Amino acid sequence: MSLFSKISAAALLLGLLFSLANAQEKKIKREQLPPAVEKTVAKESEGATIKGFATEVEKGQRLYEAELIVNGHHKDISMNRQGVIVEVEEEVSMDSLPATVQDGLKKAAGAATIEMIESLTKNGKLVAYEGHVKRGTKRSEIQVGPQGEKLKRPQ
Repeated sequence: MSLFSKISAAALLLGLLFSLANAQEKKIKREQLPPAVEKTVAKESEGATIKGFATEVEKGQRLYEAELIVNGHHKDISMNRQGVIVEVEEEVSMDSLPATVQDGLKKAAGAATIEMIESLTKNGKLVAYEGHVKRGTKRSEIQVGPQGEKLKRPQ
């Protein structure tokens, strides 16, 4: 391998590591939220238990996440710096879903056990249902569209 190839490979590896590190969530305290995000959190968390806060950069945009427990179920709200909600993940029960969605999730899970299901809303529109599944000791996520259809790409 030439010196140029080695340097190129090292640069590529460093870039990949930087992008992975950049996308990771960082836990923060409520006092660290921008004022507009704090205002949205105060409104959205009325009657809920706040579990924590995080921030991450996703597709070049800094997002802030509030992890809540609402009426006994999980709800994560992601907002931009202006406090605009861009994504909501909210726990739902299997039996509350239309039969087509239940069937789609079960088909996507295969032999795995579905442990939790969340609705995924982006910019106010339901885009998917996400199942947290377990097969043996491995955990992963599956997704189906709003009508239970297979998605072209993960949301």
